[in-house]
Order: sequence, then structure tokens, then C-alpha cells
Amino acid sequence: MSNDKKLVEAITSMEEDFAQWYTDVVKKAELIDYSSVKGCMVIKPAGYAIWENIQKELDARFKATGVENVYMPMFIPESLLQVEKDHVEGFAPEVAWVTHGGLEPLQERMCVRPTSETLFCDFYAKDIQSHRDLPRLYNQWCSVVRWEKTTRPFLRSREFLWQEGHTAHATEEESEERTIQMLNLYADFCENVLAMPVIKGKKTDKEKFAGAESTYTIEALMHDGKALQSGTSHNFGDGFAKAFGIQYTDKENKLQYVHQTSWGMTTRLIGAIIMVHGDNSGLVLPPKIAPTQVMIIPIQQKKEGVLEKASELKEQLLNNGFRVKVDETDKSPGWKFSEAEMRGIPVRVEVGPKDIEAGQCVVVRRDTREKTVVSFEELNQKVAEILGAMQHDLLERARTHREAHTYSAAAYEEFKEILETKPGFVKAMWCGDEACENKIKEDTSATSRCMPFEQETISEKCVCCGKDAKKLVYWGKAY
Repeated sequence: MSNDKKLVEAITSMEEDFAQWYTDVVKKAELIDYSSVKGCMVIKPAGYAIWENIQKELDARFKATGVENVYMPMFIPESLLQVEKDHVEGFAPEVAWVTHGGLEPLQERMCVRPTSETLFCDFYAKDIQSHRDLPRLYNQWCSVVRWEKTTRPFLRSREFLWQEGHTAHATEEESEERTIQMLNLYADFCENVLAMPVIKGKKTDKEKFAGAESTYTIEALMHDGKALQSGTSHNFGDGFAKAFGIQYTDKENKLQYVHQTSWGMTTRLIGAIIMVHGDNSGLVLPPKIAPTQVMIIPIQQKKEGVLEKASELKEQLLNNGFRVKVDETDKSPGWKFSEAEMRGIPVRVEVGPKDIEAGQCVVVRRDTREKTVVSFEELNQKVAEILGAMQHDLLERARTHREAHTYSAAAYEEFKEILETKPGFVKAMWCGDEACENKIKEDTSATSRCMPFEQETISEKCVCCGKDAKKLVYWGKAY
């Protein structure tokens, strides 16, 4: 069995070095590989399969709200990017520029899209004429490029995959309604599919998206106590419409500006899944998102009838809607067990000659390691029960962890001490002044994560300056 342990021993324990543990997991579970392009990663089949499931689940939810998919060019002319001043200033440090086409210098630089607001606005200005053309509910699945200085697989890379929704509406009310609707959709997806609890709230003006009137966010807490912004939804009001001349004639035949939204989620979610649910044996994938839900491991597979029974069980489970594989490699059973755990497969089924003789198999649950002997006839029902229980328990475990690492502070010294000694969220009151936000970041490295929709009063005074408080804010150190 000594060889079987090597796969797991190669993972640094999360208690020893969480950042190294994360890197070990994404590499050993074969989610990514590093590429020759600095700051960019190769997403391998195991990683891309998770993204495909995220994409499939989200896409169905988008379409249920009337959203249609489109595709915009990946290049943006510099003049187009310059139209909305705040927007271009917000993205200027991260933009990658194309200066040549073949051997010829371009007459105008093109940026590789960091986001597509300007392209959608340019399109909407031509596409929308009348109130009958509204609302426009579009989304695109694509990659974007942001020239990050420090990169980490899934969490921050120079090119990443995402979806970006861009909608246009007749009124401010409709625009705000859609902005909140999509944030709620994201929160529901994170909790019910990724088993990841989130805090819903509004970003401060300092933290909002460049060019937006308001930005709403869902914030998750990772196992190491750092926050991760997991999805955002922006209300642009009519600011972009005025900059780009996006107007429509209303029912009274008067010209009006449209109101717009934008919302997005990225491959960063895969990093979140790893850091919320993973353990020292590797990945732990929520069953609803796991590309393989059940791995069947034949024991003494060269003996007559073992592989045949494994294949039979696979078909039985496939026919009941489970995502199943059989590990037929010539590795030892112990190695296969470690590998299935490393890859986060929710359930493994062990079957050998003695099991076949007894008409049963051993079912092992990934998160708790609980083993259950199950008859072949009852396997479908037991697998369904375990997957359902695991999905539920992962969410509750993550929620319990978040609550245990969420603190409240009324005084500034207490606030600073918590941020220095206790990883997690800190709830504290804020006066609304950006100077206090800046001082808190300077003193503690923590940022405002959001002003939660569910407000409470910890004290009447701002935790930083002592002036009258306006909002409760979640603060934390973040990825």
C-alpha cells in the first residue's frame, strides 16, 4: 500500500500551507496545467468538464428568464473603448493591445476584450429603435483577457472563461429588477448546485464596476477564511446609453434612452468549489456538479466475471441517470481509491469476487468516507440517497464554517484585532465615507465585501471614524 499513498502524500496539508495545498490539488487532480503563455493556464478535461456542467446549469437558468445567447467580436477598437470615460479608466491597467495585423501596423489599436460593454452598446445603438425592440436580454459565453500581475489557477489568470449578460430595458425600474433577478439566480445556483452559501449585497461606490450606477455581489467564504467574489450584477442606468446614443421611441413617439444591466460568472467558481469543499485528500465535488458521480472500482479484476459485473453495474446506474465510470486501469485497488478521492468523485463502488458471490458491493461516500454494504438490487436507491445527502451536507457544512468564522466588531481596535488574528468575515458599521474604507484597507488589508441586503445594527457609529453609521458592511481579506 506504500505506493498507493504517494498520490495523497504529494498534497501539502491545508493547515500547513493553504496556498500550496490549493496548487497541489489543481495539479494532482489534473484540472489544469501551466502553459508557455505566462499567466495563462491549460484547462484539462477534468477541469473543463466541471466548467461544462456549470455552463449547462447556468445556461438553462438564464434561458428560463428569457435570455438568448449571442457572440460578439473579441477585439475592441480603441476609439470605441474610449467612449465611456469611467469604464475605460477602470480597465486601462489590465488591457492587452493588438498593434499589428500581419506585418502591417494597425491604423488604430485594438484591445482584446477585458469585457464587452462597449461592443454591446455599439450594437444596441443600431439594433434598438422602438419600444417594441425592448427588452433585449442577451448573454455570451466567451473568454476575456485582463493583464493581471499576479496569477493563480482559476482564481486569477490573464485569460479566463466566463459568461457576460447584457440587457437593455425601457425603464429604470425594469433595469433594477433584472439586476436583482440575476443576482438572486446566481445565489440560488451557488447554494443549490455548488453547495456554496453566499452573502448577497451591494458593493460600495469604491468597489463597484467601472461605469455602473450600482453593483451587486455574492460573496463566499473559503476554507482559509478569505472572501471570494463569486458573481456580480450591475445596473448601468442610462449612462452607457447616453454615451453611445442608444435611444428608442416610446409609445408616445418620444425618444428615450434605454437602461442597461450587465452580469457575470467565471471559471473562478471552480477555484471556489475547491477551496470551500476540498480536504487533505484532494477535491470534494458536490454531486450536482461532479462530471463523474460514481466510480466503480473492480477488485481482482483479472478474475473471471469481475469486469463483467462492474460493467453491468455501470449500465444499471447509467440507466438511472447517474454519471458513472469504471476504473479498468491496471493500477492497484488502493491507488484507485486514492485517485478517486483526489478527483473528488462523490461515490465509489467496490466490487470483487467475494462481493459477486454474496450479491453485494461496497459503497463509499467521498466526504465522510462512510462505507456501506449494498445489495446489487438496492444500489440505485442507495447511490441516489448518498448523493442527495452529500449535496445537502456539503452546503450545511460550508454554512456552519462561514457562521463560525463571521465576527462582529463595534470598536476599531477590536475590529483590527479580529482581522489580524481570526480569518473570516467581520461585520461592522460604516459611515459611507470612502476615506474610512481606504484607512481600513491601509491598516488591515481588508476591503468592504458588500453591504448585505439583510441589514442589522451592531452600533450607531462607524467602526473606523466614530461618526454616525449608515450601513452594516461585511469586511474581509479576499482573493
